[in-house]
Amino acid sequence: MPYIHTKTNVDITMDKELTLKNEFGKAISLIPGKSERWLMLDFTDSERMWFSGENSPAAMLEVEIFGAANESAYDALTARLTEIVSAELGIAPARVYVKYEEIEHWGWNSSNF
Repeated sequence: MPYIHTKTNVDITMDKELTLKNEFGKAISLIPGKSERWLMLDFTDSERMWFSGENSPAAMLEVEIFGAANESAYDALTARLTEIVSAELGIAPARVYVKYEEIEHWGWNSSNF
């Protein structure tokens, strides 16, 4: 039950969104037990964002997962997500934040896991 919210100050075309969806779907498997089958994505583009005093291209990715993962899995996913966003949206890796949240309770289909 992973969820990735991508917020950026650049425009995301439908073609780019589809590529991001496909690549994030592959990348989520870096977290053991997670797959695209349960992945939910959300994209917010053209936001007013400032980072390090500048409004040049930047992104904030928020990754929520049911349960927990180890540090090496988070390191690998951060590297891959940053690589994807940089390649597809032209955002320098140093201007991408990735935040993780581990969720203890998650509901789906009228019940909880």
